[in-house]
Amino acid sequence: MEVLNVVAAVFRRGETVLACRRSPDRASGGLWEFPGGKLEAGEAPRAALEREIAEELGVAVRVGRLLNSARTEVGPLEINLMCFEVSAFSTPTSSSDHDSLRWVTVTEAQALTWAAPDRPMVALLDYYLKV
Repeated sequence: MEVLNVVAAVFRRGETVLACRRSPDRASGGLWEFPGGKLEAGEAPRAALEREIAEELGVAVRVGRLLNSARTEVGPLEINLMCFEVSAFSTPTSSSDHDSLRWVTVTEAQALTWAAPDRPMVALLDYYLKV
């Protein structure tokens, strides 16, 4: 099975995190995720995340600690999703890949329909927001 390495940003604002809904014309359209994307050949995870967030959300970020890394089978692929805590130098307001950006509490996040690779991080949000 092919392994695809992907990075994602967990933006925190008080007791909320940023959830992004994939545009309907994209893979996993309509599902919620933490923003990010695939690593390019030879790219370090933190550098990939800085690049992906600049491309998708148009903001510069400081990548912090690794919060979770989990592998999820999606069709013929195994997605290795590495979720990092990030802080932005400005608040994201739009996205090239998403049709909705929403700051959500843990309870609100758990009510959304998330892409399978993001679900392990969603399950950890209650712990993460209390630290």
